[in-house]
Amino acid sequence: MFRSLSRRLFKLLLWFVAGSVLLVLLFRWVPPPGTMLMVERKIESWIDGEPIDLKRSWRPWKELPDDLKIAVIAAEDQKFAEHWGFDVPAIRAALAHNERGGSLRGASTLSQQVAKNVFLWSGRSWLRKGLEAWFTALIELFWSKQRILEVYLNSVEWGDGVFGAEAAARYHFGIGAPYLSRQQSSLLAAVLPNPREWHAGRPGNYVARRAGWIRRQMTQLGGTHYLEQLKPATPI
Repeated sequence: MFRSLSRRLFKLLLWFVAGSVLLVLLFRWVPPPGTMLMVERKIESWIDGEPIDLKRSWRPWKELPDDLKIAVIAAEDQKFAEHWGFDVPAIRAALAHNERGGSLRGASTLSQQVAKNVFLWSGRSWLRKGLEAWFTALIELFWSKQRILEVYLNSVEWGDGVFGAEAAARYHFGIGAPYLSRQQSSLLAAVLPNPREWHAGRPGNYVARRAGWIRRQMTQLGGTHYLEQLKPATPI
């Protein structure tokens, strides 16, 4: 019985590995039709008795404004071009901070956020973290940095039912994503830690200050010249 169970578990593991690799390879070229976070938000709204309409429209890399790309990197992951999916010093600093108590601090890179939002559910379990590490390694292996950022900008949550840069630009500013200004881009990046509570189109003092800090960081990183480091060896 033990051997039979072991064989079945091993087969399931092989199917999972093969399936996850094929799925990541598919999304290297094909836009993900949705994300697990979108499914989660939809189910939550049904449970709350207030169903929401999910808003999301895909914009390819060339149509996404450079200012928004660099603003998100400045706000969320300034070592994005350098690491292989995990910012080890930031993880160590977050662990040390959390051990001292107080508010929890995260250290997720953009790659980890894509892995979690697209393929997994929310939560802090060790199983979910282990799967997040697996999918993060896969997308870093098979996708370019440009592709990771492209999927991120088309999938990240920017309000209740608002996902991706195009829906966010229309929801917060009433314009398409390609027409976002530098200031608007920084405001969108500024609300990412709490997009369901903060509003980029009606920023409070904290969000406005954070957006100003992000613009300064954008300049220090080299502005849009930073994006040259993300170019793939071959076209996406």
